[in-house]
Amino acid sequence: MRIQQLQYLEEIVKTGSINEAAKQLFLTQPSVSNAIKELENELNLKLLLRSKMGVSLTDEGREFMIYARQILDQVNLLEERYKQQSKRKQAFSVSAQHYAFVVHAFVELIRGVESEKYQFTLRETETQNILTDLSSFKSEIGILYLNDFNQKVLKKLFKEENLIFTPLFDAKPHVFVGIQNPLTKKTTVSLEDLLDYPYLSYEQGEGNSFYFSEEILSTLDHKKQIKVSDRATIFNLMVGLNGYTISSGIISSELNDDKIVAIPLEVEDTITLGWLKHEQTALTPIANEYLEMLKTHIRGFGFTIIGE
Repeated sequence: MRIQQLQYLEEIVKTGSINEAAKQLFLTQPSVSNAIKELENELNLKLLLRSKMGVSLTDEGREFMIYARQILDQVNLLEERYKQQSKRKQAFSVSAQHYAFVVHAFVELIRGVESEKYQFTLRETETQNILTDLSSFKSEIGILYLNDFNQKVLKKLFKEENLIFTPLFDAKPHVFVGIQNPLTKKTTVSLEDLLDYPYLSYEQGEGNSFYFSEEILSTLDHKKQIKVSDRATIFNLMVGLNGYTISSGIISSELNDDKIVAIPLEVEDTITLGWLKHEQTALTPIANEYLEMLKTHIRGFGFTIIGE
């Protein structure tokens, strides 16, 4: 086994492609592929699942990468101490549903980075992708919500993917609307008040399960419904079409949400926002720092962190 092979494997996991990893390493695709095959043969393990869609770690591969990353980190320490050459980039990735507080904390984290080199990734993505990113070690942390409707199904998936969910805070459902929407005259809104307004929700890909929806009451029928893939679009449609969506109620004016208003929704439900990690990984210092910034931002909106 060679350190070089571990570095190749780390790059493949990061990019999800042997070909792309080869480009990043300035090597040919066959040389990288052969190095990994040699490693698999030596260990008598299948580390990667190869398909037309790319590559991903097997269960054995995930466990192997936990130990491999420890070795690579030690190699990095040796190089920093004795070779005085370029350091490994400070890296951190988080995958999340579409929440302003997630982005806000991410911005604050990067503002505080002192390293000359870093590679951070924020994936606002579909719910299923969050689980996939964590199980394949593409992200250290995932952020999503649970409620009475989806928690039984999602907790079962967490267990299958060896993921641990830690609750952050509870929130009552709110409706997000544009500042010019007539509903802003109300202190609370009912489902009946919303009947004639376009309902906006985030698409969930091919799975499209009701349990993966980022919005509660996902099984309700709507006269007007629009699906989008990003927060900028959903905010534009709130303003341009008087559309609405349902979320936690946290809006960040610092991140251009000043044209959006949150109104309490008259339903008996509670949203529990929390974070996920793979049970086999220990959080890096940068991940812990991000979580603390996340909690500080949440407290700033008047919420209590669960367990504190």
